[in-house]
Order: sequence, then structure tokens, then C-alpha cells
Amino acid sequence: MTTMTQPPSQPPPNAGYSLRFLIITALFVTTLITSNVAAVKLVVLFGLTVSGGELVFPVSYIFGDVLTEVYGYSRARLVIWTGFACNLFFVFFVWAAGRLPAADFWHNQAAYDIILGVAPRMLCASLLAFLCGEFTNSYIMAKLKIRTSGRHLWLRTISSTVAGQALDTVIFVTIAFFGVIPGRALLVTLLHQWFFKCMFEALLTPLTYKAVGFLKNREGVDVYDRHTVFNPFYMFTPDK
Repeated sequence: MTTMTQPPSQPPPNAGYSLRFLIITALFVTTLITSNVAAVKLVVLFGLTVSGGELVFPVSYIFGDVLTEVYGYSRARLVIWTGFACNLFFVFFVWAAGRLPAADFWHNQAAYDIILGVAPRMLCASLLAFLCGEFTNSYIMAKLKIRTSGRHLWLRTISSTVAGQALDTVIFVTIAFFGVIPGRALLVTLLHQWFFKCMFEALLTPLTYKAVGFLKNREGVDVYDRHTVFNPFYMFTPDK
């Protein structure tokens, strides 16, 4: 694995968005919505019980790493909020369709509610965990890039994922299942999900290297967030 040593280039705050950036944003949003639907099913992988959503949700952290590494925290922040808004849009209209009267010949309301129905508690847990985990992941990536002068990408991606996924998993499992699952089983579920997500990220590190190298070379950018405002809500005013 190689580390790029070219001088970083910082695009102006009002720079346009390339086709590659838009494609990554679309894929990021798709992973979030897909994981919400697949999470309904619990599966056993390598002896670990996890939701079906864990097959795809960790990919969002890889996209988050790539976005922060190449385009910087500000662009990653925009994508995270875009994903959040699209998630709300999806959930609202799925809920609205579920509440509308069904046709007389359609008898699958129960199945619809089981697969696509979202309990308020689960929704709050999912959205809050997503925001906290993704912003923590992006923040650590950006800060470590400065501290390491752009070296050791593997260390930055894994470290940020370990922290971000830990926060995501603790928030989601605690809010969604506290009082529903016994304490010991709750802890086991939490550790299983966190471990699986981190291992998934680590195994795909070579793919992250290739994606980062490709984008830096093609886009001609390698942003260092030395003067970035890291407030997650600081979206509409350009960084100094």
C-alpha cells in the first residue's frame, strides 16, 4: 500500500461538485436506505447474530472515510446531512403509504407493517446513532490526517471506524432495546454488532486505498482540514 505525498490542494468553498462526488453521495444514501430495510431480518454470520442491515451499513463508513480523506470534512458533512434528509423522506412516505386505506383485494397489510413499518423508538435510535457515529468518524479522520501529515491511511480509517461504530452501536442498541432485551443479551448484541462492523471495515481497507488513490489522482484534490469549522451544524457558511 502506498501513501500519496503530493502537496494538498484545497478547493475553494464554492467549488462545484464533480460527477464522481455526486456518485459517491448517491451510493452513500443508497446504503443507508438499504440497511434500514434489510435490518428487519436477524441473521447469523460467523457465529455472530446481527441484523441484515449490517451487511451494507458498514459500507457507509467506507464512503464517509473516502469523502473526508479526499474532499474534506465540509463536503462529508454535507453528504451526512443529505443522507439524513433522504432517510427521513423515505421513512415518512413509507409510513404514509402504510396508513392509507388498502384496496379491497390487497391483503398484505400485516406483511407491509412487519417489513416496512417503523416504530418511533427504533426510528429515533437509528437516526440519532447515524448522526453521532458518522460525524465522529469524519471528525477523527480529518484530525488524524493532519496529525499524521496524510500518512498511514489504514490507521486513520480503522481508528475512526472503531470510535464511530462504537458510538453508533451503543446509542442504537441502548435506545432501541433497553428494557426489551435482558441486560446480558443486550451487551452481547452490542458487542457482536460493533465487532462485525469494525472487522468489515478492516477487511475492505485495500478497497478504500484504491478508491482514495483513484479519486485524488482524477479529482486533483487532497484536502487537509486545518482551518475547517467542525461544528456539524455549520453547513451554510463557507469555511475560512
